[in-house]
Amino acid sequence: MTDPAPTAKKIRVVVAKPGLDGHDRGAKIIARALRDAGMEVIYTGLHQTPEQIVETVIQEDAHAVGLSVLSGAHMTLVPRIVELLHEQDIDDIVVIVGGTIPSDDIPELKRLGVAEVFTPGSSTEAIIDFIRTAVPA
Repeated sequence: MTDPAPTAKKIRVVVAKPGLDGHDRGAKIIARALRDAGMEVIYTGLHQTPEQIVETVIQEDAHAVGLSVLSGAHMTLVPRIVELLHEQDIDDIVVIVGGTIPSDDIPELKRLGVAEVFTPGSSTEAIIDFIRTAVPA
């Protein structure tokens, strides 16, 4: 893994834990890996509402938002976040989801506008590569 060229745009990623899920070890590992790969990471912490997450995306002028969901509430929280981004005319944000997402739910999340879903066992390199490819240079 190499850092981007000095003239390249620094990718800004909000990493968020929506809902009441209290486990953030995986989100912190991903945040650190993205930072180590040269991205600017804004970690929102635990128990964020969809509104708080979208506000952070706006305030930080982020290119991507990574949502970590282990609680099973992904089919409620993620569509709300995508809807709020759309209401704010922010349709160019790359939305990725990670966590314990059943494979049957992945097609619906993608239909709603999620760019990619990373389930347990996904490598940090795969996530980094995906974000670098998905965020326009």
